[in-house]
Amino acid sequence: MRIGIDVGGTNTDAALIGDDGQVLAGVKRPTTEDVTGGIASALTALGATRVSAVMIGTTHFVNALVEAARLEPVAIVRLGLPATAALPPLVDWPDRLRQVVEGATYLCHGGCEYDGTPISELDPEELQRVADDIRRRGLRTVAISSAFSPVSDEHERRAAELLAAELGPEVHLSLSAEIGRVGLLARESATIVNAALRPLADHTVAAFAEALRVAGITAPLFLSQNDGTLMDVEQARRYPVATFASGPTNSMRGAAYLSGLTDCAVVDIGGTTSDVGILVGGFPREAAGEALVAEVRTNFRIPDVLSIGIGGGSIVADDGTTGPRSVGFRLTDEALVFGGDTLTATDLAVAAGLASIGDPARVAHVSPERPLKLIAERVAEAVDRMRTSPAPLPVVLVGGGSILVDELPGFDDVRRPDHFEVANAVGAAIAQVGGEVDRVFSGPREQVLEEARGEAIARAERAGARPGSVRIVDVEELPLAYLPGNATRIRVKAVGDLDLEKIDA
Repeated sequence: MRIGIDVGGTNTDAALIGDDGQVLAGVKRPTTEDVTGGIASALTALGATRVSAVMIGTTHFVNALVEAARLEPVAIVRLGLPATAALPPLVDWPDRLRQVVEGATYLCHGGCEYDGTPISELDPEELQRVADDIRRRGLRTVAISSAFSPVSDEHERRAAELLAAELGPEVHLSLSAEIGRVGLLARESATIVNAALRPLADHTVAAFAEALRVAGITAPLFLSQNDGTLMDVEQARRYPVATFASGPTNSMRGAAYLSGLTDCAVVDIGGTTSDVGILVGGFPREAAGEALVAEVRTNFRIPDVLSIGIGGGSIVADDGTTGPRSVGFRLTDEALVFGGDTLTATDLAVAAGLASIGDPARVAHVSPERPLKLIAERVAEAVDRMRTSPAPLPVVLVGGGSILVDELPGFDDVRRPDHFEVANAVGAAIAQVGGEVDRVFSGPREQVLEEARGEAIARAERAGARPGSVRIVDVEELPLAYLPGNATRIRVKAVGDLDLEKIDA
């Protein structure tokens, strides 16, 4: 059996999945301010301790970035001189984040061209001076980036070795080749964000492990990533940025599993927002190119999701419009049906007979028809904005707040599967292990495609996928016509089942 947990802004959901793939139980508990309290409560409610693995999806790290809180000042080392000096690191960051994150910036020699040819040689003496200054400033985490490191990460790795030898094991190092894709500024920003979160990741992962220990669970712990795959505890400590969009991803993967559909639109209506995404082949459609996270441009893997401010905790205005303001995790204190004095979307659902929670007598005076109609129209508009063709598109509704919607104008096939309220936790529990390649190849098309596929499969197996279970789920080719040597940017994604025997060993 497996346990999947998803920590949202309002609720922490947990699901128990049997060895036969059936959902045995699902629970919701209010998210606590320390996050781990809600996890412990959900685990206690499930009551299962003999499980093979626990998978957690969390918004803890992205919330820290959005709030510009609990972040560590970063030493930023860019390898690219004499090129890359025109636009320094953090050039497009919002001031409030830059002031918190920027510890020191160093532009150094190194990096390569698109084909791996060095721009300039690495300078050990230059890096020695950088290490001395980092030590003098007392900085504990370092972000290293270089031009075209997804093509060749040699200079980043050598720089990391030199800095680690000088600064010691207590200083965290984040390498851009391990985090982002081709595109220096966005990849560098993702690496800086990752570095700023490293100390928080250590603390958070330890707290998750403690919550499991208190619940009497000794099974391996995994965290879900932005692309619907898993990473183990050590990876989570090293790459907290990879969890940023795990919530919507888990919901979409869970929706596919519960509905049996592999190609559809998914609407996850939670306590604060409604997230709309598109499933292709059972996995979320990924955002093209760069994505803004807390106003920072990044280019790591992230699903293409449209969020609107409608959820179970959304506040209903006098004119009948709902959201974007929400009572969040204070729903059980502030909603009318729970004795509060704020009219929320949950109150509308109770007044319309769509939910039986709290005290229905407290909303007997509420007329829910018009506000619920407006909610359905806004959700339908969001789905329509995400579709890429006029062909009929099934829509799967999940999340506790999906009781707000029965029909969507313009969509004939609307489904709400069993266990819809904990689809995000189900998505975490069924997550697989993935490997991805995204770099520039040169050579005959079939040869480089085969090389990229083999590399992606190998990465998935190294990450813990069971050999023989790995399959290619996505291939993208972008011929670079302006470059010589049949240069092509190729992205290949492979996924496979988690090999628990390998983990146990």
